[in-house]
Amino acid sequence: MKRSIPALMLFVLVGVCLPQTASQLVTPEIRRVGDKLACKCGACNNTVASCQMIGCGYSTPAREKIAAQQKAGASDQAIVDGFVKEMGLVALAVPPTEGFNLLGWLMPFIAIFFGLSAIAIYWKRFRKPAEAGNAPPPPVVDEKYRKRIEAEMAELD
Repeated sequence: MKRSIPALMLFVLVGVCLPQTASQLVTPEIRRVGDKLACKCGACNNTVASCQMIGCGYSTPAREKIAAQQKAGASDQAIVDGFVKEMGLVALAVPPTEGFNLLGWLMPFIAIFFGLSAIAIYWKRFRKPAEAGNAPPPPVVDEKYRKRIEAEMAELD
């Protein structure tokens, strides 16, 4: 009896895994198009192809729509353009590199450049130790002022 429990659990586990339908499987063709589209379910930041949420309200119908359009003979770019026409540029996983979106691509590099420049300026200006050979010479005191200083010091004693 004790040995039949693990076997029974194995059959239950296999039975739970069987109800997956073919529409939940992502073929390479669907993945190729789905990687260009963002999942808009609100629970993840994945693409349509990589969303792992069971019963996702966006990626599952989007995959089915992609598969249907591919069976109809639509090109990958035509499918992506259809999603963009329907939802706008937010449907894309990666913004296009044109117009104002180009700033989104360039800004991280600009920020890194300015940050490294600020560190370099700080390092040169505030962290540079004074060199011993460049110390200013001691001030030269005129002889008449030296006599006056000695006289005033003698008065204080």
